[in-house]
Amino acid sequence: MIDFRYHLVSLIAVFLAVALGIVIGTTALNAPILESLEGEVAALAEDKRELETQTEELQARVDTGDAFAAAVAPSLVAGTLADRGVLLVATDEDVPAETVEEVASLVGQAGGTVTGTIRLQPGYSDPATAAEVQSYVTGPGLPTGVTLPETDDTGQLVGSLMAQVLVRPAASGAAPDTAAVSTVLAGLRALDVLDVESTGVTPADFALLLTAGAPTGEDAEQRTDTLVDLALALDAAGSGAVVAGDAAAAGETGLIGVLRADPEDSAAVSTVDDVDSAAGRVSAVLALGRESEGTSGAYGTGEDTQPVPPVPATTP
Repeated sequence: MIDFRYHLVSLIAVFLAVALGIVIGTTALNAPILESLEGEVAALAEDKRELETQTEELQARVDTGDAFAAAVAPSLVAGTLADRGVLLVATDEDVPAETVEEVASLVGQAGGTVTGTIRLQPGYSDPATAAEVQSYVTGPGLPTGVTLPETDDTGQLVGSLMAQVLVRPAASGAAPDTAAVSTVLAGLRALDVLDVESTGVTPADFALLLTAGAPTGEDAEQRTDTLVDLALALDAAGSGAVVAGDAAAAGETGLIGVLRADPEDSAAVSTVDDVDSAAGRVSAVLALGRESEGTSGAYGTGEDTQPVPPVPATTP
């Protein structure tokens, strides 16, 4: 009979043989595997260097193009807004102050005047504040002579109120009362739904809404719809409105994206999705001029857009 020690010795021999095989196999394979890995790492490093070079070259082209657009911008927009007033509305806190200033400067170079700058606060489109805002708009905040639409939609109500006091009718008619402008804005400021960034605000011919990014969260759709109501109201009350923002604002839940997704809205309000570039700012100002002619368009770098609006022919 085979005793226990024989079994033990046999098992030890088997384990030793397996271990020895693993060591020998690993040793034999280590060199080729290591060499292969080193080659792959070297190739990846080379690819990274090439991509970095391409990125630098592309950025240099973008910077050159932006500098060129900024240089020719005054000539391109000259006279397109002669003697016209433009209200600037930053739809959220993410719109850079630099963008607002650059657009305002370009409006001046186009012969227009910025009649005021307003920045909406988060409370403007927050469903949680809708009841309070509606109570003010339909009550003490409603000036004499202003008629609101028959609806319970707060976005449409406040949008209509702001439009009727902040822009002049395109057709002949009485200009909004400047006292009503001050009263309405003071009340909305007290509700923390907007802030006035200019020294004063007077009625304008056009409205230019500057936006950035897109709302997130469960109430994203409601927030964007409230801003859409404002854009449409400003457009209908005056000579036209343009919404200009960045690429993110042209996304599915962004203000520009939602406007473009609706054929009726996109036919009413012009949109620009690259206002963070010099070319985009030129497009925003030129689009205002096109609005006065009753023509709206989608401009920028997004799908189904034109790079820039048609540039008016110079008069010999």
